[in-house]
Amino acid sequence: MATTPTRSDKFSFGLWTIGYNGSDPFGGPTRPPLDVVEAVEKLDSLGAYGLTFHDDDLFAFGSTDAERQTEIDRLKGALASTGIVVPMVTTNLFSAPVFKDGGFTSNDRDVRRFALRKVLRNVDLAAELGAETFVMWGGREGAEYDAAKDVQAALERYREAVNLLAQYTEDKGYGIKFAIEPKPNEPRGDILLPTLGHAIAFIDTLEKPELFGVNPEVGHEQMAGLNFTAGIAQALYSGKLFHIDLNGQRGIKYDQDLVFGHGDLQNAFSLVDLLENGGPGGVPAYTGPRHFDYKPSRTEDITGVWDSAAANMRMYLLLKERAAAFRADPEVQQALAAAKVDELRTPTLNQGETYDQLLADTSAYESFDADGYFGAKGFGFVRLQQLAIEHLMGARG
Repeated sequence: MATTPTRSDKFSFGLWTIGYNGSDPFGGPTRPPLDVVEAVEKLDSLGAYGLTFHDDDLFAFGSTDAERQTEIDRLKGALASTGIVVPMVTTNLFSAPVFKDGGFTSNDRDVRRFALRKVLRNVDLAAELGAETFVMWGGREGAEYDAAKDVQAALERYREAVNLLAQYTEDKGYGIKFAIEPKPNEPRGDILLPTLGHAIAFIDTLEKPELFGVNPEVGHEQMAGLNFTAGIAQALYSGKLFHIDLNGQRGIKYDQDLVFGHGDLQNAFSLVDLLENGGPGGVPAYTGPRHFDYKPSRTEDITGVWDSAAANMRMYLLLKERAAAFRADPEVQQALAAAKVDELRTPTLNQGETYDQLLADTSAYESFDADGYFGAKGFGFVRLQQLAIEHLMGARG
């Protein structure tokens, strides 16, 4: 299997990722700004297929209409000359001082109205550029103090805002879908819709839930101590995986945004296996962009920026190669069968069986040998995991 990226791999990068200048709460920039045309051209040369951006990544907050249009035209020119596409667009409602208490859920009604106008304008741009997905990360939609935020009212205001956005895109015929990006904390002490499960539950309350899904990020779910692969499986099960952000995270700490696979490598392996191979039946689970939302380390110069971009794609392809070998290994197939992994897809009740019939089935309880599981009938999960790790390490075929 090839490990050189091509357009068919659908790898995309946020302009805010490769354009990260190295600044953090403890120090200023270590790199100069990255021009959008250079970004597009370099991604093209590396084999990527897409570029994504916040409005304020492309043109500075507060830009005039002329300044805004100049940068849009420059981006369009670079896209046309390279074939790079814009599969997703998002809006920055977290950097400017006006959003210090959020955008959609600010206690200040005037700020909420300003935020909606800012997003609507960027939805128009997303449609103009052919984006299929509009991501919403509520980085400031939260609080540090319980008394400072009426959470139920905040959720209602969030709902009000996204319902309006859905109606707007439908009326305009844009065909855009929205993906909510969860995160438990940072920069706020607590952020609304902190995990994938919270976001999916919220979506069920919306007027047009079919237009909304999730954009889970590796680091964000792992910051909450959750298993990212398991979360993605639930998003797929719910039909709500509209987009995905890939990066690396090492434990429950601040959002590290490492290169994909440079954190929990085993979970990255199981994730790629799921995305590419689906369940044990081998049906691909996800066909959307493989989007990298990472930050080149503050220690790197511009060469290191592009080395890290290439590393994300190569890591994914290496893991895809290892996952394919894992699935094709006869010993793995044997171990999967011994672990009864496929049997979980068999309904517990027979077709048409009622609870009366279940209660009448003595083999299900009265004559069932529960004691036979003591000291016997193990599932072999450790052996299966060892095989997975050996394939990950390249120790098997």
